Amino acid sequence: MAFMVTNFRGMISRACAPLAMACAVLMLAAGSASAAQPLPWQLGLQPPAGSIAEMADDLHNLLLVVITLISLFVLGLLVYVGIRFRADANPVPSKTSHNTVIEVLWTVIPVLILVGIAVPSFRLLYYLDKTAETDMVIKVTGNQWYWNYEYPDEGIAFDSYMIDEDDLQEGQIRLLSVDYPMVVPENTRIKLLITGNDVMHSYFVPSLAVQVYAFIGRTNEVWIDVPEGAKTYYGQCNQICGVNHAYMPIEVRALPEAEYKAWLETAREEFAMNTSVPQVAPDAVAEDKILLASAN
Repeated sequence: MAFMVTNFRGMISRACAPLAMACAVLMLAAGSASAAQPLPWQLGLQPPAGSIAEMADDLHNLLLVVITLISLFVLGLLVYVGIRFRADANPVPSKTSHNTVIEVLWTVIPVLILVGIAVPSFRLLYYLDKTAETDMVIKVTGNQWYWNYEYPDEGIAFDSYMIDEDDLQEGQIRLLSVDYPMVVPENTRIKLLITGNDVMHSYFVPSLAVQVYAFIGRTNEVWIDVPEGAKTYYGQCNQICGVNHAYMPIEVRALPEAEYKAWLETAREEFAMNTSVPQVAPDAVAEDKILLASAN
């Protein structure tokens, strides 16, 4: 009797384990409502943020349906052929070598499938190329093993390093939080200029659907649209770039317009670039003009 009770309890525990796991995932997701990050036991892509990510997510879902239907069709065809044309059912094998209808079908149908996939694919591809229709520019430089963000229109630049595990504070995420994130205003279209200083890196933020390689001596151009709503988006370098490749995360923090302007005022004092232009005295300018006139 004790064995039956223990076995019954074990069955109940095993049956409730998936429910408990699902509840834990939901609690984690609820606690991360203001952040886009990978979650334990997560299935599928991160929730899309912005029009690019939404279009990429729709294309992914379409391709998932197409490849599932193709796989089921091929599986069914293999099962049918295995049963219909097995040796027991066909003691005298057929010597047919050509079938015009089948050959036309297996050429035309894949072409139609590829054309159907190409339409939304090219639509997304050309949409990604609209880098001129942006509101601001940020230059991103990959280094071993940190990122540098430069706001050329604002005259600021700063390095972004991962926070060590021993220095993490409440709300910060291991291997993803940084000391100085890339701060942007919400509901904004941003052009990113991606380059590198040493080896190849890759700027990858899944929820914003941006993944661009960073090469030394070359600048790649892409744009993102950060949707409305204060939120933090996390990513990582996903190109193996050396021994500390796993320790150069990306943190993009979207702020309301007023908070972004306040951050910008502080950043101009803390991260101002040395862009001062030497001033020439008026007397020196007048003297140069006189010398130039006399020379002519």
